[in-house]
Amino acid sequence: MAEKLKRVAIIGGGYAGLAAAVELARQGVPVTLFEAGKTLGGRARGISYRGIAMDNGQHILLGAYRETLRLMALVGVKQEDAMLRLPLALRIPGHFTLKPPALPAPLHLIAGLLLAQGLPLGERLAAIRFALALRLKDFRLAQDMSVASLLTHYRQGGKIGSLLWEPLCLAALNTPMRQASAQVFLNVLRDSFGRARSDSDVVLPRTDLTSLFPLVASEFIRQHGGQVVCGCRIRRIGQVNGYFALGREEGEENFSHVVCAAAPQHALTLLAGLPEAAPAINLLRRFDYQPIATIYLQYPRETRLSAPMLGLTGGFAQWVFDRGCTHGTPGLLAVVISAAGEHQDWPAEQLAGKVNLELRQALALPPPLWHKVIVERRASFACTVGLERPAQSTGLKNFYLAGDYTAGDYPATIEGAVRSGMTAAALISARITH
Repeated sequence: MAEKLKRVAIIGGGYAGLAAAVELARQGVPVTLFEAGKTLGGRARGISYRGIAMDNGQHILLGAYRETLRLMALVGVKQEDAMLRLPLALRIPGHFTLKPPALPAPLHLIAGLLLAQGLPLGERLAAIRFALALRLKDFRLAQDMSVASLLTHYRQGGKIGSLLWEPLCLAALNTPMRQASAQVFLNVLRDSFGRARSDSDVVLPRTDLTSLFPLVASEFIRQHGGQVVCGCRIRRIGQVNGYFALGREEGEENFSHVVCAAAPQHALTLLAGLPEAAPAINLLRRFDYQPIATIYLQYPRETRLSAPMLGLTGGFAQWVFDRGCTHGTPGLLAVVISAAGEHQDWPAEQLAGKVNLELRQALALPPPLWHKVIVERRASFACTVGLERPAQSTGLKNFYLAGDYTAGDYPATIEGAVRSGMTAAALISARITH
């Protein structure tokens, strides 16, 4: 049995793969985690530019991300130092402010909508009726529809649609409202606003996303008898005498259990040699993807925003974050543009110039000193209406999938990735125990 326990492989060092590895390590099951890149974190990883720690995309967490926060605490992340936790406050300067008071959920949201600035009274009251109707239905739809159709049905157009629901939909699902799954959107609203008031808290990392969890998690795995191997790409998976043969440049290595936690487009390649995985392959081939652009702009050191995170409207830029406030890099702002648009094919200079113009018009900022543009063209799967996603269990004995794209309540988020990894780990644990 001891030898068998050592044959658990996890392919992919993003948050899903690390969650699976940590959960198995906690149970005394040694694992070997393979990451193709040199940096852990997958699509939520740290980078360095001009000697400054950045990320390949600006991510936030919510208080509702309970499994992510629990796992961070387990591996030893000091959350009070690593993250800035703030009560929800959505601000679009000159247009809109939603700041729910310190009341139990969902009263805090109802009061926040009633007191929201920048919206006509009729729209605020309609939004309250919308929130109450969703709660009475337990945030469940008889049949999935687009977010745009849901909002139309509940008369959520006008300013509240463009200033509240559309930005939240793009931020959570990274999919335009006319395509986005209303049910998945409601799952996010349910967990963020329907339970405890603190679930709607905004949790902003104070460090880069690799340092936030992956590096600490990898040390936890090693301390519990596992291995983390970076810069090692698994190129193929076969089956030999009841084991899975993982092929890499150095040769093949056999494992009795495998978690494929690679991104879905890479998982397709790896699954090609496993005929029993055909159902999962067929589902993944139907996936579309959406980009996220993150534009870093360095302004003079004294430049600060009125809050760590602000919304923007009327242009391409959707959110701007003050990384001087959160990461100790004065004057550095990160601007996020979610989902597809004409901007994604612009040269970096043109996109940065356009975003800078929008910031200067909205916030009266000085000219920037430099910029860095990062466009993740497959940042997430398109979370569309009725999308069928593969389960963690593939039907192939001892072979599992993990990733934010697998079956679950959440869209492509860190919490969705963590939950999928934990589910895969639980399936392996049950199998080994039996």
